[in-house]
Amino acid sequence: MSPEVISIGALLVMFVVGTVLPINLGILAFVATFTVGTASLGLTEDEIFEGFPVKLFVTIVGVTYLFSVARRNGTIDLLVAAGVRLVRGKVALIPWVLFLVAALLTAFGTFTPAAVAILVPIAMNFAYRYKLNPLVVGMMVISGGHAGAFSPLAVSGALVLGMVDKTDLHVSPVALFTASFVINLLLSLLTYVLLAKRPVPLLDQDEAADEDEDPATSGRPDWRQWLTLACLLGLVVGALGFQLEIGFLALVAGALLALVDMKRQEKAVDGISWATLLLVAGMMTYIAMLEKAGVIEEISEHAAGLGAPLVVALLLCFTVAVTSAFASSTAILTAIIPIAVPLLLSSHLSAAGLIAALAVSTTIVDTSPFSTNGALVLANARGVDARRFYRQVIGYTGGIVALGPVVAWGALVLPWS
Repeated sequence: MSPEVISIGALLVMFVVGTVLPINLGILAFVATFTVGTASLGLTEDEIFEGFPVKLFVTIVGVTYLFSVARRNGTIDLLVAAGVRLVRGKVALIPWVLFLVAALLTAFGTFTPAAVAILVPIAMNFAYRYKLNPLVVGMMVISGGHAGAFSPLAVSGALVLGMVDKTDLHVSPVALFTASFVINLLLSLLTYVLLAKRPVPLLDQDEAADEDEDPATSGRPDWRQWLTLACLLGLVVGALGFQLEIGFLALVAGALLALVDMKRQEKAVDGISWATLLLVAGMMTYIAMLEKAGVIEEISEHAAGLGAPLVVALLLCFTVAVTSAFASSTAILTAIIPIAVPLLLSSHLSAAGLIAALAVSTTIVDTSPFSTNGALVLANARGVDARRFYRQVIGYTGGIVALGPVVAWGALVLPWS
């Protein structure tokens, strides 16, 4: 049996076992990484450890710790109340405001995970306080981030356009941005219409009481809350203005706030989502191992070598969607565009259409709990049964993986080919 078949088979087994049995999928992933990597793919332990997502680990630890501190000193309650006043008490508008803010941030140059890391903790507290469906709120923040992610000023948009400019192809920046914005807007609309009224997987009453430890807040912030707001502003300026690592900035801010409020912040570290960290770190280490061994590249090349151009385009969209659900969207885009270029040069497929379809297919699946964005939603959800909420996020992502590439291909590739 080939190493590729063994590694993909192990991945499927992990999903089945981790979904059916009460064991963290990240533990299974670490075990499979060591077993498959050394016994089947011939990698050394050092090569395997290179795939551990250190940056993502620090980001999730830092962001969840900082917002745990901010929640315990009442600052998050103040921000939530201010947000409700902003929409004049129309709580149903909050997900759409968050969608637009995320889109504006990324359209003007903010890296999508940074925008999501800033907005998701506040969004999840909105959902908790006002009984909104956290799945809907979290997914709309992610979709908003990707709606603006392919403007010419955005990181992803500049990356894709820069790669295409090095070839004989031409892709309109307006077409790329419009395609991403419209499809993500439609996805958010469907999410809101279909899921906003669905029941939330709540904790039982005792667990919910433990979760609700926020202090009551008067209308006016005290000095600790002013300091927290200043730290959050510093986080935004440092991450967006100076491109500093958001995880380290959050840890510095969280440590400072804990030092000036030690009695109330003694248990702030409990707010770090350790289960999510284990889950994401294990799965991303496994996928990084597959990338290092060339398994992902072989799958993409096999897809590119099959059938008629239109069929190949659809297979490429599916390939990037499935792969990106577990790995870096930026890395997948960087890998797939060179594979698509020969296909575009030798066929009548629309270059703008296929490049936009690949970009959309790669990014809309970042709702996955194994991606940075989905992991942040999972880590910051409050008042929900974590296991059931994880299954909801997996189910939502599975639906996007199954239908998203078809929609992107049908709307962007088929009509102009």
